[in-house]
Amino acid sequence: MKTYQYNGPVMLFDRCITNKWTGETRAVSGEKAKSNLAFRYKADHNMARTAKITLPGTVRKVGG
Repeated sequence: MKTYQYNGPVMLFDRCITNKWTGETRAVSGEKAKSNLAFRYKADHNMARTAKITLPGTVRKVGG
């Protein structure tokens, strides 16, 4: 698994709710990392699991 980091805006149902959020996770791919980070954002901010959170920025690999 690789370590990925996201630093950018967070969208809720296509509306920007945070201009800059940073998160880090371990995943097998960048796509899975983005999914993990969206889930983590929802959990950390007490949002419903069904909330549509998207991370329009780039997830970058920071480690192996």
